[in-house]
Amino acid sequence: MCSSHELTGKEFQPIATSSSYMERIKGMRFFDPHVHMTSRTTDDYQAMADAGVVAIIEPAFWLGQPRTGVDTFRDYFNSLIGWERFRSSQFGIKHYCTIGLNSKEANNERLAEAVMEILPSFIYKEGVVGVGEIGFDDQTAAEEKYYRAQLELAKEAGLPVQIHTPHRDKKKGTQRSMDIALEHGLDPHMVIVDHNNEETVKEVLDRGFWAAFTIYPFTKMGNERMVEIVKQYGSERIMVNSAADWGISDPLAVPKTAALMHESGIDLNDIHLVTFRNAITAFAQSGQMDEVDFDTVKDVDQSLKFNGSTVLRGGQQPRIDKQSNIIR
Repeated sequence: MCSSHELTGKEFQPIATSSSYMERIKGMRFFDPHVHMTSRTTDDYQAMADAGVVAIIEPAFWLGQPRTGVDTFRDYFNSLIGWERFRSSQFGIKHYCTIGLNSKEANNERLAEAVMEILPSFIYKEGVVGVGEIGFDDQTAAEEKYYRAQLELAKEAGLPVQIHTPHRDKKKGTQRSMDIALEHGLDPHMVIVDHNNEETVKEVLDRGFWAAFTIYPFTKMGNERMVEIVKQYGSERIMVNSAADWGISDPLAVPKTAALMHESGIDLNDIHLVTFRNAITAFAQSGQMDEVDFDTVKDVDQSLKFNGSTVLRGGQQPRIDKQSNIIR
């Protein structure tokens, strides 16, 4: 990333207090189309719900250390369509996911071959809205091999593709990702190119792809910079996400960015598009999503269980009213 775009903590959260940013977004609804909630606590779900997040997409990704067997992938994929979906619903948030072999672990070809064999049994499951996140990390031959194979799976299933663009040599990796997608005959409107920055956004949009931006402290894209992106390029085919994971990150990045956009004078309709509507338009092409779905989890009942498990611990009482205080 260019040194001229180095970030500070101030840039990531420029709004002085939580109450001030909450006032800015009062009444708004948000969709975070890339957030790794497996890595987050239930407190994060609560904060997201209170900030107006009504739906999320959790892409399959690596877990911080390499997995050693295909069964670990199988269990992880099952958790995305099972427990995590339930856990999200306990806070009134609709959970979807994308399933795929991430680029980092594609370099273990023995394991990658085994994962490719099980992917078809997951990508057709209810709530799976795309194949992802896939693409390049170190831009190796193995990564390209399994990226291409998964593009074919997505084509066969009629699912959108969620592309992870590399942190190193991003412009080259982004261009190559798009070139290969087109070589495989994918419609750019079915491809969401993620982790964009100032170097990549123009070409992604000019070529007809969706441009997603990860609002992440100190790397990727800051929210002050995101304001300038929207001012320059508008809101068409642009969406923001938090990608909050096990690293230093913020699951409230989408509503905080919306608040900063509002404060900066960006039109409310543009804010709505980049923080809510565009994600629905892109991923609803899966046939697995409808905005009506968001209302199916609005009545929170934390007395429910998933395979005998609950989000409650000890003597905690269920929170049935979403407006009530969860800690009693």
